[in-house]
Amino acid sequence: MLKNASFWEKREDGKIKCELCPVGCVIAEGKIGVCMGRQNTNGVLYAINYGNAVSIAIDPIEKKPLYHFHPGTTILSTGPNGCNLKCENCQNWSISQMKSPTEFISPENMVDLALKYKSLGIAYTYTEPVIWFEYIVDTAKMAKEKSLKNVLVTNGYICEKPLIQLLPLIDAFNVDVKSMEDDFYRKICKGKVGPVIRTVELAVKNGTHVEITNLIIPTLNDSEEQIRKLVNWVAGLDDRIPLHFSRYFPAYKTELPPTPISTLKKVYDLAKEKLKHVYVGNAYIEGTSNTYCPSCSNVLISREGYYTQIKGIKDRKCSSCGVDVDLIL
Repeated sequence: MLKNASFWEKREDGKIKCELCPVGCVIAEGKIGVCMGRQNTNGVLYAINYGNAVSIAIDPIEKKPLYHFHPGTTILSTGPNGCNLKCENCQNWSISQMKSPTEFISPENMVDLALKYKSLGIAYTYTEPVIWFEYIVDTAKMAKEKSLKNVLVTNGYICEKPLIQLLPLIDAFNVDVKSMEDDFYRKICKGKVGPVIRTVELAVKNGTHVEITNLIIPTLNDSEEQIRKLVNWVAGLDDRIPLHFSRYFPAYKTELPPTPISTLKKVYDLAKEKLKHVYVGNAYIEGTSNTYCPSCSNVLISREGYYTQIKGIKDRKCSSCGVDVDLIL
């Protein structure tokens, strides 16, 4: 299906400057952008990835990961083929960094699937949903009309104008903040950290539910200085924002050994000094997946893998001390 792309400008030389994300591809006639989703055809930019899903499944909401947004529910999850970053450690490289088979699913059919399977809503995830902008806008509007939630699991690499258009449609974000260092983004991801920081800050300012993920990669972004910089920034926005540290495993072009458990425990303890809700994913460290009451440390939600049990909440308050919980239930 041919769909006119949003956010672009035609240049005098016939090339098109894409203005969806900070990569800012300048695309010649017949060529596509680095995300593989937008093509210049006869001087018009088309979203050639519109509706073409590389994967679709019903997932626990905790898999996104979102721990404070309707915990214990499931959500229809889907995404496009491609990405606007080129992370050398990409965990989903086979569907984000190379052409992969897709299946067209119209916005109407996607919403119908979510309703059929009694899903909380639709999560745009797996690769980089920002490059599916036009499809997300159309689908999210229909989903909202059916009282479904829209979730964006993203690298946050999007320009301000399209982000502002998306914000009213998205109920929850998980943003992958890979590092607070621009040098890391340039070398490892072929991008910049500034736009990612802005995405998080605008989403928080908008009042959208936000959780943050940081993949801890040995020797690249695991120094105490880098972790403190991340934690201080998150705490400055809101110390109730959940921060998920995730264990790295060798993938794509990166062959460093997996993140030591000791490192994950160290960053968890460090972050807990300033943040109320910190988690560790991709590894088992007892207690680091549970949600605790920040007032009395009562276990509000216990988690083992993707088994979630709400146990310390009564009438949206801590069953032990009675304070309101930082959760959307």
